[in-house]
Amino acid sequence: MNSHHLSNYSYTLSDFDYLLPEELIAQKPAIPRDHSRLLVYNRKTGTITDDHFYNIGSFLQQGTSLVVNNSKVEKCRLLFDGGKKEIFVTKVVNNKVVEAMVRPGKKFRPGREEKLASQLSAKTLSVAEDGIRTIELSHSLDHELFQPFKHTPFPPYIERDESLAERYQTVFAKDSGSKAAPTAGLHFTPELLDRLHKQGIEKKEVTLHVGLGTFAPVKTESIDDHIMHSEWYQVTEEQSQALNRSSSITAVGTTCVRVLESAPRKEGEIAPGSGETDIFIKPGYRFKTVDHLITNFHLPKSTLLMLVSAFAGFDEIRKIYAHAIRNKYRFYSFGDAMLIL
Repeated sequence: MNSHHLSNYSYTLSDFDYLLPEELIAQKPAIPRDHSRLLVYNRKTGTITDDHFYNIGSFLQQGTSLVVNNSKVEKCRLLFDGGKKEIFVTKVVNNKVVEAMVRPGKKFRPGREEKLASQLSAKTLSVAEDGIRTIELSHSLDHELFQPFKHTPFPPYIERDESLAERYQTVFAKDSGSKAAPTAGLHFTPELLDRLHKQGIEKKEVTLHVGLGTFAPVKTESIDDHIMHSEWYQVTEEQSQALNRSSSITAVGTTCVRVLESAPRKEGEIAPGSGETDIFIKPGYRFKTVDHLITNFHLPKSTLLMLVSAFAGFDEIRKIYAHAIRNKYRFYSFGDAMLIL
């Protein structure tokens, strides 16, 4: 990443590239959850503090609201024939028709019916330009015959291990619909949330179903040309009232930032609402709602890295990531966390 101090600088994709030693990509989560490391960056003082997640309460101000995403990861990855055939459901059209990414592509040509297992088959109705198939299943997706073939959609850089499925859900996950975990929330335990509650730090919930678009690599060198996929979010009446009573807001994860910055507003306050958001937060963005951010370490060239660079500052994130790599922090979904104050 190159250093830029010009306010009117137009960022390019290479600005968000960095080298990560492969051994720093976490394959397993910390046990217990809150024993991951925590890097604390104070934007006022420019200081970095190394600590552990279970001490996060000593850095948060009393009365701040901890806003979490209560979305639950769906077992949307269907594997057949020992993993040789895959249907990754990206959207449920109705109980038998789905949109999905598939492999191998040649088995899923339009008009073709493919046998998946003894009583299960899938007929490909159409193929979109991006390769996404519209498929009609022989049975509804929630039929028990599909149960043994459903897997957790771990990201590609984590080795598939179904025994970690429960650890790829947050302890407050309840509203099913995500294709990936809102990973900043993975560090919380019920005990830690209870301690924070006693400290006057309340958990408030919103929902954003993480789509695959979050991970779609940015391919355009000029990042302004990147088109964000949209994701469904919801802020209920009760949640909006709770948020508007907060003295400050600490967003747990980039997904919460996207909800809070997309939610409709009335007279400066967050109004209840739901819908699709395709907000693209990059350096230069002015935050309206979020005061502090808890987040993991993100992939190079990702929109998530652009979002945290907008929040902490472009040069600052470069400095933080260099510190994290030097100090062997663990990166990505099962990795360590940082708190930006």
